[in-house]
Amino acid sequence: MKILLILAITYVGIVVVFESLIGYLQPQSDNTLVLVTNDEKGSHERVLTQIDYNDQVYVAVNHWPRAWYHRAKANPDVSATIAGEAGDYTAIPIEDQSEYDALQAARPQPLLFKFLIGFAPREFMRLEPVPAE
Repeated sequence: MKILLILAITYVGIVVVFESLIGYLQPQSDNTLVLVTNDEKGSHERVLTQIDYNDQVYVAVNHWPRAWYHRAKANPDVSATIAGEAGDYTAIPIEDQSEYDALQAARPQPLLFKFLIGFAPREFMRLEPVPAE
């Protein structure tokens, strides 16, 4: 029993360290975007992986820390910098199961990644461009 407890605490520690490093470092690459969400405290930037699917842009919440996701659901008027281009978008949570399944299939998560993030539940949002006036 003591060994199981030590293993569980060690695993939780690994997840906390991994999630903290991702949040702090916010690594960027060619397929990342910067999403700006808003709340009563102001604007908040978050680096996210861009998912291109069916000529639309999606983002996924893959981690336990998900304040940006809750802010975007509460106030879907967001802005994003994608490939160096800033624009305004409407963040639309994916609730249709077939669209969700298609995104899961198009962008599966490796088992090691799932392990490192503590098997956090995954959600998707589509970023719909706001037409210029």
